[in-house]
Amino acid sequence: QVQLVESGGGLVQAGGSLRLSCAASRSIFSIYHMDWYRRAPGAQRELVARITSGGTTNYADSVKGRFTISRDNAKNMVFLQMNSLKPEDTAVYYCSGGNTYFANDYWGQGTQVTVSS
Repeated sequence: QVQLVESGGGLVQAGGSLRLSCAASRSIFSIYHMDWYRRAPGAQRELVARITSGGTTNYADSVKGRFTISRDNAKNMVFLQMNSLKPEDTAVYYCSGGNTYFANDYWGQGTQVTVSS
């Protein structure tokens, strides 16, 4: 089992930046993919960004060019750099990991990101 703890959320003005961090309780080297999801008020949870163990990344169309996901296997950390933030990016952001492509086996508790206009 892996515990994931997110940090770095907060309140920021539109156009600003935040960097979210996800700390894992053990090595993430063998975890196939690490993701960032978000859930906005009244909306379904959506996949924001994914990074595989090989370094391949995928992004939701709404964040392409603005967000960057990265992982540091040596430190058991995953990051989400968010630039040019928009009010519609306001949501609770969750770190997640899965051992197979379609599975998410591990979830964090989430961190709130609020972007003011």
